[in-house]
Amino acid sequence: MPLFSTLDLAALGFFVAAWAGYAYLTERSRISATGLNAIMNGYREVWMRRLLARDQRMVDMQIMAALQNGTAFFATTSLFAIGGTLTILRASDEMIAIASHMPFGIQASRELWEAKAIGLTVIYVYAFFKFAWAYRLYNYVAILLGAMPLPADKDTAEAETHVVRTARLFTTAGRHFNRGQRAFFLALGYLGWFAGPLVLMVSTAVVVVVMWWRQYKSDSRRALTSPEPETSARR
Repeated sequence: MPLFSTLDLAALGFFVAAWAGYAYLTERSRISATGLNAIMNGYREVWMRRLLARDQRMVDMQIMAALQNGTAFFATTSLFAIGGTLTILRASDEMIAIASHMPFGIQASRELWEAKAIGLTVIYVYAFFKFAWAYRLYNYVAILLGAMPLPADKDTAEAETHVVRTARLFTTAGRHFNRGQRAFFLALGYLGWFAGPLVLMVSTAVVVVVMWWRQYKSDSRRALTSPEPETSARR
C-alpha cells in the first residue's frame, strides 16, 4: 500500500507549486517591482547614499544592530521549531492518539504522520539556513558601513562604487531574510496537512493570499507609494 494517497500527492504538489509561484511572483516577475520588498530595496540604497554624507554614523550602526538582532531572533526561533518537530516525530504514537480525539477526528498511520513531520522539519531547517545566512550578510554589511568613505570623498568614483556594492549586499541579505520568513508563514499552511490533504490546500491558499495582500495591497505599501499620504486630520 503506498504511503501517500493520490489526493495527498496532489495537495503536496499544490503546496510546492504555491511556494514556488509566490517566490517567482515576488522576486522575478514584472509585478515584483511594485511590491513592498522592492520598494524597501530602493530605500536601502537611499539610506546608503545619505549615510555617505553624514559625519556621525552611530545611529546608522544602531539600526544595523537592530536588524542583526531581529535576524538572530528568527534564526534561534527556527532551532526551537526544529526541536518541536523532532519531538512530534519522536512521539508519533502519542500525537496520533491526541489528534484522533480532536473535533476533526484526524486519522493517520504512523508512517504517514512521521513523513509529514519530516516535511515540516525540512521547512524549518530551510528557514534556519536562510536566517543564518542573512545574519552573516548583515555582518558583512556592517563591515561595509564601517568602511564607507568619508563625507569629503562622497563625490568620488570610489564612494559611488562602495555605495552600490553595499546596497546590493544589503538587498541580498534582505532577500534571504524574506525567504526565511516566507518559509515560516508557509509552515503554518503546511500544518493543515496533518488534518488532511484538502485542509492543506485550503490553508496554503489562505497563507499565500495573505502574503500577497501584504506585499501589493496592504496599508503599508500604500503608505510608501501614495504621493500625498493621508494625515490624521484628513482621516
